[in-house]
Order: sequence, then structure tokens, then C-alpha cells
Amino acid sequence: MTQDRVNGIIIGILYIVAAVTSVIAVVYYQPVLSEQWYTSVVDGFETKVLIGVLNDLFLVVAAVGTAVMLFPYLRRWNEHIALGYLCFRFMEAVFITIGLVSILGLLHLSMYYEADNLDSESLHALGLMLQSFHRWTFMLGPNLMLGLNTFMYSYLLFRTGLVPKSLAKFGMVTAILVFIAGLLDMFGIVEPVSTVKGIIALPVGVYEMSLAVWLIVKGFHKQNLEKLKVN
Repeated sequence: MTQDRVNGIIIGILYIVAAVTSVIAVVYYQPVLSEQWYTSVVDGFETKVLIGVLNDLFLVVAAVGTAVMLFPYLRRWNEHIALGYLCFRFMEAVFITIGLVSILGLLHLSMYYEADNLDSESLHALGLMLQSFHRWTFMLGPNLMLGLNTFMYSYLLFRTGLVPKSLAKFGMVTAILVFIAGLLDMFGIVEPVSTVKGIIALPVGVYEMSLAVWLIVKGFHKQNLEKLKVN
């Protein structure tokens, strides 16, 4: 098995890890993102939320990992666009990390509520601020930044022919959709967690999983890969 084949498998696995951990994190964060977030510790959800945080950390590692692993291949066609992809993927990871910190802040405030050491009005104000931080970072990272970097790497995959062009085209379409979902959220047209936004953003997840399976099973197209190496 060649190093390029191994790299394709690793990239595919990282995309699967990113997809799975992102879903788990969203589900496990619900106690601290609800209106009764301040009772999270009292209600025994501390471990659940921390598991969500751990999954978000895995998501950050996987996101950075895909960027680092793909960049050497993409730069062979257009280094400027590849570098743009790398930067926007890193920005996505940064926003996810900031949102993760806000979740930990909410959990910590919930502990204060349990001990009854903080004025309730101040508690609610701080909690609302941290929930707002998480909402905006979620919109900026996994929506807008994801849309930008996905379009860039999908375009380069299309031009290089490293994966089926139909798959790369699908990737560009899903990138536009998830970017639109972020914009609709930004301007308050759709709710952050809503069926409409989910339908618009879901295809990018389908694309990432499809790309992951292709890279694991088939790998990069050998002929086009050799052409890139020659160039």
C-alpha cells in the first residue's frame, strides 16, 4: 500500500470522526443550551456535557487533521486557493474552540447556582451571554467558515480529478447551501436549531461522509495523482 493510499484512508477516517463527534457534541450540549441551563449540574448532566466537550475537542483535531493532510495534494494545482482552504479550515476550528469554552463557562456557572453563591439576576445575564457566544461561534464556524473551506477544497478536487468530478461538484453545491444556512441564521430568518436550517445544511454532511467512504475504499485517482506529481 502506497503512502498516498494510506493518506487517503486517514483523511477519510478523519472526516468520519469530524461528522460523528459534531453530532454527539450538539446532542450532549442541550442541557446547558436550554432555558433551564442553570440546573444542569443539579440535574446530573455535568458528565453528559463534558462528554460533549470531549467530542468537540475530537472534532477540532479532526478538522485540523483533514486540512493538514489535504493541503499537500491541493497545493499542486493552485497553492493560493489551497492556502485559503487551510486558513478557513483553521478558522472553523478556532470558532468551534471558542464555542467549546462558552459551554464550559455555562457548566461552571451551573455549579455556582447549585452552591447558591451567585445572584440569580447576574447568573442569568452571564448565562445568556455565554449561550449567545456559542450560537454565534456555531454559526460562524460550522456554517460560514465550513462553507468557504468546503467550496475551496471541492473546487480543487474537481480541477485535479483526484476524486470523481461529480462528487466534487456535489461538494461545491453543498458548500453554498451550508453557507446560505449560516447567512439565514445570521439575519434571523431561520432559527439556529430548526428543521429548515437542518435541511439546508444537511447535504454538506452527506458530502463529507460520501467523500470519506470514497477515500477509504478507492483512494485518490492514481492517474491524476501522478500527473500532479509530474507538474
